[in-house]
Formats: sequence, C-alpha cells, structure tokens
Amino acid sequence: MPAIVVLGAQWGDEGKGKATDQLATTDSIDFVVRTSGGHNAGHTIVINGEKYATHLLPSGILTPGATSVIAGGVVVSPEALFRELDGLVARGVEVADLKVSANAHVIASYHATIDKVTERFLGKNQIGTTGRGIGPAYADKVNRVGVRIADLFDEGILREKVEAALDVRNHLLTKVYNRRAIEVDTVVEELLSYAERLEPMVCDTSLLLNRALDAGQTVLFEGAQATMLDVDHGTYPFVTSSNPVAGGVCVGAGVGPTRIDRVIGVIKAYTTRVGSGPFPTELFDDDGAQLQQLGGEIGVSTGRTRRCGWYDAVVARYASRVNGLTDFFLTKLDILGAWEQIPVCVAYEIDGKRVDEMPMTQTEFHHAKPVYEYFEGWQSDISDCRSFDDLPKNAQVYVQALEEMSGSRIWAVGVGPGREQTVVVHP
Repeated sequence: MPAIVVLGAQWGDEGKGKATDQLATTDSIDFVVRTSGGHNAGHTIVINGEKYATHLLPSGILTPGATSVIAGGVVVSPEALFRELDGLVARGVEVADLKVSANAHVIASYHATIDKVTERFLGKNQIGTTGRGIGPAYADKVNRVGVRIADLFDEGILREKVEAALDVRNHLLTKVYNRRAIEVDTVVEELLSYAERLEPMVCDTSLLLNRALDAGQTVLFEGAQATMLDVDHGTYPFVTSSNPVAGGVCVGAGVGPTRIDRVIGVIKAYTTRVGSGPFPTELFDDDGAQLQQLGGEIGVSTGRTRRCGWYDAVVARYASRVNGLTDFFLTKLDILGAWEQIPVCVAYEIDGKRVDEMPMTQTEFHHAKPVYEYFEGWQSDISDCRSFDDLPKNAQVYVQALEEMSGSRIWAVGVGPGREQTVVVHP
C-alpha cells in the first residue's frame, strides 16, 4: 500500500494521531504528509506512557526514519512552526527531516488579528473559530492576495504582497472594527526573520512525493480536522476553511487521485464536537458529562471542552461515502466500559419522518432528532486487550454492529491512548 490517507470521519478530535502513529510503527512508512489546515489542528500521541501533541507538524515527526512533509495545501504560521519544533527538540525528539512546500500559504500576524475581531463582531452568530488566523489566510489565498512560503525569500515580492493584503485589511480594521491599522514594515520584518531558518526545509513537495511513489516508497497522508468540518461537505457554515476530505488530500499534496490506495476514516466509539453548529446526538445530561470526563475531551490545540454525544451511524455512512473509505479506525472504545447500555444513532427523525441518510439542508440537519438502537454494555476495563477475541462478547457485538451500519469495515480498534493499545479486527 504505497499511498495511504488517514482522515477524520466526524467533527475532528477522533484520534487521527494514534491511527497515523499506529501505521507508521507497524508498516514501513517513508513519508508522513499534512495536506490541509493550520495550527488549529491537534494530534495527541502517547509513546511509552509519555504524551506528545502535534499541531502543525505531521504526527510522523515522532517516527524515526520517516520524512515529515507540510504540503502546499497547508497554511503555515512560521512562529507556530518553530515554537512546536523547539518544544519537541527540548524533549529530545529528532526533527531534522522536515520538508515544507514552497507553495504553502503563510499565516501572518494580521490574519490572527482579523480572525479574532471578526469573531467578536459576529456575536451570537459566531462560527467557533480558534482565532489563529486560519480562515483569513485561506480567504487571502482565494482572493489572490496571499503570501506564500517562497515569497519569504524575495523581500521585494514579499513587501508587494503584504501591501496588497493590508490595503483592504486595514480599511476593515480601522473603519469597521475601530482598530489600529497594521504597519507593512512590521509584518515584512517579522516574516523575513523566519526566512533563514526556513530555507533549508523548503522544496517542491509535490515533486518529492510523486517521485517517492514512483520509486515504490510508502506515503501516509495525514488529515487535519474532519469530514463534517469540510468547507464543501461539512455542516456549513460551522466548518473549517479547507477540504479535509479525501479529495482534498490530492489537491493539497499535489498528487493525482489514481495514486491513492487506501483511505482510512478515524472515528470515535462515540461522537464529539468543538465549536458551534448542529450536533444531533449531543448529550446535556450526566452521560454527556461522564463521556467528557472519562474521555478527557478537551481540545489538544485549543483547550476548549468538547461537546459529547453517542455514536452517529448516519454521519459514519456519510463519511464513508464522500471519502470513498476503505476502512474505519475506531478509537476510544475503552471509554464506553462504564455503561450498562449504549445507544447508537441509526437514523434521524425530521418533521415526523425517518431519515436514514444525511439531510440535504442545514435546516433539516439542525432539526434532526436521533433514532437510537441500544446495545448491552460490557462494564469492564478493556485497555489490556490486544486481540479482537480478548474483547468481552458485548464489546465485540458493538464493534460488529457499528461496522455493519457504518458503510466500511473496521480495520482496528483503539482500547487506550498508548501506541500498543490497539486491537486489529481485519489485518
């Protein structure tokens, strides 16, 4: 399997870092690639009991022998990149083999400023952005006033592009939001300060990855955010500003769709969501609080508490369809060991009618009520299980039922945060 995609099948925070790390340690992975998003993403990986968090860097940065790549579809904050690299180096992690696309767009300080003031201005209509400038950076990219990594090595072009971007942004800041204008010189000076350290990392990552695939090397494309946050296929407008679905991987990495061999959707044994937007299975009772507590449901990048609810098979089927999934990786099954009975959403009720697939409109999805089937719990600790047969019978039944109703086979199951706490269902 030379080209493998790992992506989120819900609203993010599913455990993509664990799935990526699992593949990178069990198979011979030569490249691990981030293809979209920015440092608003976050992956948590536990190695030998020690917890690591990546935000902009691919999880493969922790895998010896694998080259980590930040591809052209990513928006890069140089400050965040070097802060993250320095943090890993301080913990003894070797991070020498990192490549950054010359075409990746830059998140400048003014993007974060615009992000925060705009979100405050929206009031009750807030999107739930992280305030880190990801949306404004993608907006500049689409509006063709963005700054790319390659521009940091040509002061004349950099200044010209920053001036063009701030010409509009400063009018917005001063005349609409009553904020001070941002100085072009300040931004240019800051961005130029990163150029010397960045330059050895920068290359044509599309060429690098295609040559690797031509040579039979294995490339793991690591998704950020998730299917339901996709700007085209998610719960718009409560979405991110990029395409974290499988199709977006090809665009962000600069590889053709015929190069992809396997697409793995990472999905929790229950459901969580951060930020605003509809969430049919969301719980507001003790069960929701218990899921949050037992699952440690706090965003690794944002520190925000995640909303919690039961597994949603409608969302799973939708993710399977729009991504063309070959497999699911089911995480956090161990968290459900406390329940005597476990509900699973198998359909929605909308205006008195049963709906088995994702509703077409935002209004319908907002009014969707979950239709539940109930499964007997196992009420035991499964964190020491290492094979499917080791799992309690009721846990096996739960996994098999999710597989049947979710549209793709379940390749493996996470029974704890550790690298070794994984049960393979289909080798």
